Amino acid sequence: MNTVRHHTTTVNGIEIFYREAGQKGKPALVLLHGYPTSSHMYRNLMQRLADDYYLIAPDYPGFGRSAQPHMTDFDYSFDSFAAIVQGLLEQLGLDRYSLYLMDYGAPVGYRIATAHPEKIETLIVQNGCAYDEGLEQFWDPIKEYWKDKNNKVAERTLEGFHSIDGLKWQYTHGVADTALVSPDNWEHDLRHLSRPGNDRIQLQLFHDYQHNVTLYPQWQEYFRTYNPDMLIVYGKNDYIFPVAGAEAYKKDVKNLEYHLFDAGHFALETHGEEIAATIKNFLRLKVSPKPLTTA
Repeated sequence: MNTVRHHTTTVNGIEIFYREAGQKGKPALVLLHGYPTSSHMYRNLMQRLADDYYLIAPDYPGFGRSAQPHMTDFDYSFDSFAAIVQGLLEQLGLDRYSLYLMDYGAPVGYRIATAHPEKIETLIVQNGCAYDEGLEQFWDPIKEYWKDKNNKVAERTLEGFHSIDGLKWQYTHGVADTALVSPDNWEHDLRHLSRPGNDRIQLQLFHDYQHNVTLYPQWQEYFRTYNPDMLIVYGKNDYIFPVAGAEAYKKDVKNLEYHLFDAGHFALETHGEEIAATIKNFLRLKVSPKPLTTA
């Protein structure tokens, strides 16, 4: 059952690629990827969890193996990504699930959670932000871009994030032994980032990220009102979303299990086995498996 299957379907008129593992009917875990990667970041975690859970990991439009519609034909925003993911989950018939939220996956997932709190079983957060405390020095050029989309200095800095050196840095910064991180990661990311027009898409998403920040109070109110069970598995050496952003969840999340790992932004690359074991222990306590029936 730990085989990962690869599918393409159409959601809201767009071809969406997603990975699937485990047996439908078991507790569902939806894995939402970050920038600059795709569902590829979950390839190993899915195999480690597939015996016990049903796993879905989609690529957003313009990422991974999903289609990249022209910017005139699709609104590249976190609102749109959340609508795509929600459409996929409805297509798959999933009405209860846990969400794994990493980087861009956090604003995508929190939109889904606040819109459909009755569908959320648990939240697993790995280097994903819902607090101003998590936006430190790395975010300075992005904040300048928010103020002025024509700021060419900020634009060049942001374009550097998805250059080959910028990609490698995101995977290796804060990692004690970089030999543990496969270069296949940034080479795989570069494939979709190099598609014609993708650079403008990424800049548009950097600009749109400010709308996530305005929603932070709403998401924090969701934590206080609905008290979701949350597991934090965080790379404590992350420069992009520093550990202060993880600590901030303690202000509002009552049902919180909190773990830091000696890792960077992409903690699964170096601590995948430990994080998988932590997730299994957490979900075993929080999510009751449904009995499976045979035809």
